[in-house]
Amino acid sequence: MNALSSLSTVLLQFAFFYPLTMAWMWMIGAVHYYWRFERRTASLAIPPILDNYPGVSLVVPMHNESANARETIAQLMCQRYPLFEVIAVNDGSRDNTGEILDELALEYPRLRVIHLATNQGKAMGLNTAALMARYEFLICIDGDALLDEYAAAWFMQHFAHGPRLGAITGNPRIRNRSTLLGKLQVGEFSSIIGMIKRAQRTYGRIFTISGVVSAFRRAALHDVGYWSPEMLTEDIDISWKLQIAHWDIRYEPKARCWILMPETLMGLWKQRLRWAMGGVQVLAKYLPSLLFWRKRRMWAIYLEFLLSVAWAYVMGGVMVLWLLGQFLPLPEPLHIQTLLPGWNGVVIGATCLLQIAVALRLDARYDEGLGRSYYWMVWYPLAYWLLNMLTTIWAVPKTLMRKRNARAVWVSPDRGIQQTVQTPHPPVHEHHVSTKS
Repeated sequence: MNALSSLSTVLLQFAFFYPLTMAWMWMIGAVHYYWRFERRTASLAIPPILDNYPGVSLVVPMHNESANARETIAQLMCQRYPLFEVIAVNDGSRDNTGEILDELALEYPRLRVIHLATNQGKAMGLNTAALMARYEFLICIDGDALLDEYAAAWFMQHFAHGPRLGAITGNPRIRNRSTLLGKLQVGEFSSIIGMIKRAQRTYGRIFTISGVVSAFRRAALHDVGYWSPEMLTEDIDISWKLQIAHWDIRYEPKARCWILMPETLMGLWKQRLRWAMGGVQVLAKYLPSLLFWRKRRMWAIYLEFLLSVAWAYVMGGVMVLWLLGQFLPLPEPLHIQTLLPGWNGVVIGATCLLQIAVALRLDARYDEGLGRSYYWMVWYPLAYWLLNMLTTIWAVPKTLMRKRNARAVWVSPDRGIQQTVQTPHPPVHEHHVSTKS
C-alpha cells in the first residue's frame, strides 16, 4: 500500500507541477526572446530596406477553396515586395476552385496555376510548387489565409543574414471572432502558440513552424527531401527534418497572416486530433535519430512534447479514478475526493491568467484590440486543456494503428461562422517595397 500511495502522490504532483512549470518556462523564455530579438524591430511599422531583394515564390495549395480563392489571391498580389510570383496549386478540388484560379491567372500576370487531377494532399501540392518555383525562397500559406502586405519583406530580413537558415515561421492571427470558441482561439494563438514559439526559439529549436504561414529556403528543402506525403501534419514533420539536418528555424512575429479557424466543437475536435496525431507521428519517426549526441539540441523539445503526452494520460487517469470513486470503493491512495480546484487550482489559475496577460502584452502590437480577449480567456483552461487532453489520449492509439506510409490527403476543415467574419488586417495597397538605390 505504501508503494501505491507513493506512486499516486508522484502522479498527482506531476499533474499539478507540469503545467505550472511549463507556464513559467514559456513566460520567461518569451520575455527573454522579446528582449534579445524582438524589441529592436517592435516599433517599426515597415521593414528596414535590404541591400538586395531576391525573388520570392508565394505558394498556395488549395482544395475546395472556391469561397476563399479570390480573396486570398487578391491579397497576395498586394505584397510590398519588388520581385515575386504566386503559385496556386489546385489539388483535385471537387468544386470550381480550378476555374476560379484560371480566371485569376488571366487577371494577374504574376499568378501561375498548377492543376493536380486527384486529391494528393497538401504535402504533394507543396512539393509540386517547390519544384516548379522560379525563385530560391518560398512563402507558403493556406488557401483561406490573407497574408500581410509586408510579410515577404519581413521574412527576407532573416534570410539575408542567415546562410544556415532553412525556414521561418510567421505569426497567424484569427479572423473569425463571432463565437466563444473563436474568441478563445484569439487568445490561444498569443498566450500559447506565440509564446511557445518565442520560448522555444530561446532554447534554440522550435517544435513546429505554422503550416498556415511559413517561409523556406529551397536549398534546405532539397537537402532534406521536401515535405513527406504520409505525415498528417506536414508542418511539424518538415520542421524536424530541417532541424535534425542542422538547418535553423526562426520566428518572425511581424510576418502576419489572417486565418479562419473552427468555431464548432466537432470542427475543433477534428483539427486538434489531427495536430495531436501529427505530433505522435513525429515522436515515433524521429526517436531513433535523437539517440546520437549530435542531435542533442532537439532533446528539449522532444522531451517537452513527450511530457505533454504523459500529462494528458495522468490527468485522464485522475478523472477516471474520480468517476469510479463515485460508484465503487477504491483504495485510499487511488481515491480522488474532488475535481474542484483547491489551493493548487488557484495557483494554476492565477499563473494561467498571468501567462495570458504577458502573452497579450507581447502580441498587442500585431493585433489591434487584442486586449479585449483577456476576459474570454478565463475559460481557456476548462475548454482547451480538457480538449487537448482528450485528443492526445485518443491520438496515441489512433496513430499507432494507422496504416504505415498511408498518404495524408485533404479533408475540408470547419472554417468557422463566416457570415460575421471580422478581418482586422491592415488595408492593402497597390505599391510595393522599392529596392535600395
